[in-house]
Amino acid sequence: MNEAPTGRTPVVLGVDDLRPLPRATRVARTSGEGVRLLEEHRGSFIDELWLDHDLGGDDTIMPVVTLLEEAAFHGRPFRIGAVYVHSANPIGAETVVRSLTRWNYRVQRATA
Repeated sequence: MNEAPTGRTPVVLGVDDLRPLPRATRVARTSGEGVRLLEEHRGSFIDELWLDHDLGGDDTIMPVVTLLEEAAFHGRPFRIGAVYVHSANPIGAETVVRSLTRWNYRVQRATA
């Protein structure tokens, strides 16, 4: 989804309730924080987006996934170089990968 401009610091965002994500420049710990974090970067290129499925209690990454899907549905997908899904929940992770791949985001399973 579009190339990053050259000569700038990479933007690496993460949404994970527990992991430190040392490569991330910003980390959200809940889905609500994740939605706000993405909205803050709406007009800019995001080099990497790291997503965990289970975010503690009943919270999951799905509100963030829905935001990304709706943006693509309306013809304004987020510009993201790569989305990495790192989760101990294989079914949840696969759901995220399938959902975002359907909207042409570059997604893969990863180890955080």
